[in-house]
Amino acid sequence: MQYHQKARQLCLALFLTIFVPCSFSFAGDGPAASPEKEAELIAVLQSESPAAEKAIACKNLAIYGSGKAVPELAKLLGNEQLSSWSRIALEAIPGSEADEALRKATDSLEGLLLVGTINSIGVRRDSSAVDLLTAKLQSPDAEVASAAAVALGRIGSSAASQSLQTVLATAPLNVRSAVAEGCVLCAERFHTAGLEAEAVALYDLVRKSDVPEQRILEATRGAILARKQQGIPLLIEQLKSPSKGLFYIALSTAREFPGREIDEALATEMAKATPDRAALIIGAMADRTETVSLPAILKVAKSGPKPVRLAALHALGRVGNAASLSPLLESAIETDPEIAQVAHKGLTEIPGESIDKEIVTRLAKPDGKVYRLLIELVGERRIDALPALLKALENSDKAVRSAALTSLGNTVPADKLGVLIKQVVTPKSADDAVLAQQALKTACVRMPDRDACSTELAAAMERTPVATKIALLKILGAVSGPKALSTIAAAAKNNDPQLQDVASELLGDWMTIDAAPVLLDLAKTAPAEKFQIRAMRGYIKAARQFTMAEPERLEMIQRATEASRRTAEKKLVVEVLKRYPNLETLKLAVKAVQDPELKDEASQAALVIALKIGDKSPEVRELLSTVELSKVKLEIIKAEYGAGAAQKDVTEILQKHATDIPLITLPSGSYNECFGGDPAPSTAKQLKIQYKINDKLGEVALVENSLIILPVPKEKK
Repeated sequence: MQYHQKARQLCLALFLTIFVPCSFSFAGDGPAASPEKEAELIAVLQSESPAAEKAIACKNLAIYGSGKAVPELAKLLGNEQLSSWSRIALEAIPGSEADEALRKATDSLEGLLLVGTINSIGVRRDSSAVDLLTAKLQSPDAEVASAAAVALGRIGSSAASQSLQTVLATAPLNVRSAVAEGCVLCAERFHTAGLEAEAVALYDLVRKSDVPEQRILEATRGAILARKQQGIPLLIEQLKSPSKGLFYIALSTAREFPGREIDEALATEMAKATPDRAALIIGAMADRTETVSLPAILKVAKSGPKPVRLAALHALGRVGNAASLSPLLESAIETDPEIAQVAHKGLTEIPGESIDKEIVTRLAKPDGKVYRLLIELVGERRIDALPALLKALENSDKAVRSAALTSLGNTVPADKLGVLIKQVVTPKSADDAVLAQQALKTACVRMPDRDACSTELAAAMERTPVATKIALLKILGAVSGPKALSTIAAAAKNNDPQLQDVASELLGDWMTIDAAPVLLDLAKTAPAEKFQIRAMRGYIKAARQFTMAEPERLEMIQRATEASRRTAEKKLVVEVLKRYPNLETLKLAVKAVQDPELKDEASQAALVIALKIGDKSPEVRELLSTVELSKVKLEIIKAEYGAGAAQKDVTEILQKHATDIPLITLPSGSYNECFGGDPAPSTAKQLKIQYKINDKLGEVALVENSLIILPVPKEKK
C-alpha cells in the first residue's frame, strides 16, 4: 500500500514537472489579484477533481490567491500527495491568514508533512511562530527538530536567536548541526540589519561550539565579515591554521572582503607562508583586481620557490601593468620550461595598451632572445608593429626571421599583403619559403575581402615558377571564394601536369557547392583522364555531401550519371541515391538496374530506398516489380506481428511466401488479412522478422502494411 502511494506521488510530481510551467510570479509580487480566477481555483480544490488538477490549482493560487483561499489550502496540508503543492501557495499568499493556518497545522501533523510545514513557516519568517518552533526543538523526531532550528534561523529575530543559543550546546548530535545552521542564519540577519555586535557574538558562539566543521567554516566567514576591518586579524589567523578547511574559507572570504587594508595583510602573510600556501594566497590576491598589492607579487615573481613564482607569474598575466613586463620577459626566456611557459602565457594575456606600446618600444633595441620573444608577442597580441617586423625580416638570425614571418601572418593589414607575397615569391632561403607560405596563408584567411585577396594572389602567380604557383594555389584553396575558384579552375586546365594535379585536387576538396559546375566541366574537358576521374569524384562528393534543394540534387545526380564513364564512378552515384531516399531517386535506381555493370548495386539501392520511404506511394510497388533482383539464399527464422504483449507468430506464413530474393510479396497489402486477423485492434503494430541472407543473420522491424524488404546484413568488422 505504501509503495503504491509513493508511486502515485511520483507520477503526480512527474506530471507537474513536465506539463505545468514552472515560471510564475508569487501573489503580492505580480499584478492585482483576480477574484474571479481565485474563485475558480478554490472551486477546483473543493471538487472531486483529480490530484493533478488540484496541484495545478495550488500553483496558480500562488499567483491569484488571497486569504480567501487559505482555508481550502490548509485542508491539503495533511494530504501526502498535495501538501507540498498547497504550501507553494501558502508561502506566497500575503497576510496573517496563511501564517495562522501553517501554525495551526503543526498541532496535527507529524513526520515529513510536519517538516514541510515548518519549512514553510521559516520561508514566511513568521515571528509569531517562535514559541511553537522553540518547543519543536525538543521533538524526538530529529528531522522535525532540525527543521524547526533552520526555520528559527530564517525568522532571525532576537527571540529566535535566544532559543537557538539555549539548545546549541545540549542538542542531540543529529540535530546540533541544524541548530548551528539556524544560528548562522540568525547572525546573517543581524549583520544585514547592521547589528554587527549581535552578529559577531552569535558567529563566535558557533565557531567555538562542538558542531560539524561545515558550520564552523560558515560561522568563521561570517565572523570575519561582520567585524569589518577588525576582522582582518581573524582572517589572517585562519590562513595560519593547520586546518585546510579554515585556510580555504579564509581564502574565499579574502576575495569578498572590502577595502585595501586586507591586500597588504595578504601580502605580508604570503611572504611568511609555506610555498604551497603562498601560491594559493597569491591567487586570492590576484582575484582582488581593483586593490591587489602588485609590488608584492612582482617581488616573488622574480625569485623564490618555484610554486610561488609560478603563481605570481600567472597572476601578473591577469592583473599586471607595465612594471610587470620586465619580470615576465626575463622569466619567459629562462631554461626551466614550466617557468618560461607560464611567463610567456602571462605576456600574451596581460591587459592594457600600455603593454603593447612598451613591447613596440623595446623592439627598437634588439636584445638577443628577448628580441625574438618580443617579435612573437607582436603576433600573439595582434600588435600593429609593421615597421619593426619588416626590419626583423632582414636579420641574419633564422629564428628571428621565422618569428617575424609568423607575426606578420597574424598582423599584416590587407593593404600590405604584398609584403608577405614578396617573401613567398622571393624568399631569402628555402626554410624561409615554407614559413613565408604559412604566414601568407594565415594572413589571407583572415582578410575580410576574400576576392580582393585572391586577385592579388592570382596576379602574383603570373610571374612565378611552377613551385611557387603551386604554393599560391594551395593558399587560394584555403581562401576560397569566387575569384579563388576561377583561378584554380584555370590552373586545372593548364598544360603543366603539376598545376593540373594540385588544382584538380583542390577542387575535389572544395567546401562550397559553387565548385560543382567547375568540377563537372573539368570531368568532361580535363587534359588527362586522371584529372577527369578526380573531378568526377569531386562532383559526386558534392552531390552527396552539400546541403541543397532536392530538385537541385536530383539534377546533379542525373548529370553525374550521364557524365560518368567508368563503372567505379557510376557505382558511387548509386550510393548517393541510397543516401537521399524518395520516389525520384528510386526511379533512378530502378533505371540503373538495366546497366549490367550496376545491376547488383542498383538493385540493392532500390530495395534500400523503398524500405526507407515505405509504401507511401502506389508507384513504389510498381517500380519494384520491374526490378530483377539478384538471387540470394533466404531463410526466415522467426516472425511476429502485433504490439506489446499481443504478438502473433507469423513465421510459417512468411516462410511460405519467401523466395530467393530479399523481397516478400504477400497476397494482400493488408497484414491483418494475410496473417489471419488483427492481434491488437486500434493499436499501431509492427512486423518483426529475424532472417538469414546468404547465411548472414539480420533483423528488421516494419510498420503495419509496409513492403516486406529484407536488408542484406552487413559484414561484421
